Amino acid sequence: MSASHALLGLLEQGPAYGYTLKHDYDERFGYEKPVAFGQVYSSLGRFERQGWAEVLDIETGAGPDRKRYRITPDGVGVVDEWVREPQAPGVFSTSTLFARVSVALMSGRNAVAVLESQRHSHLARMRELTAQLTNADAARVLALTYELAHLDADLRWIEESGQRLDAARAVLGGGA
Repeated sequence: MSASHALLGLLEQGPAYGYTLKHDYDERFGYEKPVAFGQVYSSLGRFERQGWAEVLDIETGAGPDRKRYRITPDGVGVVDEWVREPQAPGVFSTSTLFARVSVALMSGRNAVAVLESQRHSHLARMRELTAQLTNADAARVLALTYELAHLDADLRWIEESGQRLDAARAVLGGGA
């Protein structure tokens, strides 16, 4: 996901300070990986330079000036394009799990053990997410079920890959 585009989308909801945008991003999208303040402020600066956002007002006080931003019509167009454009399917093939299993195979390490360890980790995470569903609001339910669906797909791949490696090991008579 493009954090910058998501930040711009959050700004579309109404004028906001960088701190507020960071909080909103982390609450909605950054459960496991919050956005850094530096990324928020550099994105806001870029939005301003590109004409996607503008400073609505500046609050001065004891600390640094606080700028409140609002999205421009050009920024709304950018968000509209981003929301409507399908994600490239290749994004899903860049998993570090696939890379770790491949390296294990290439190096003679136990790839089945890598898959089994990941399987246990996925199942534990799925239990955590399922428990969170009972008290979640609608937006959080969408986030939880999205992650659960991807974990489920990974689990299917893990199971199928384990079976393929077992079959290959049986044919080769060695370790995979």
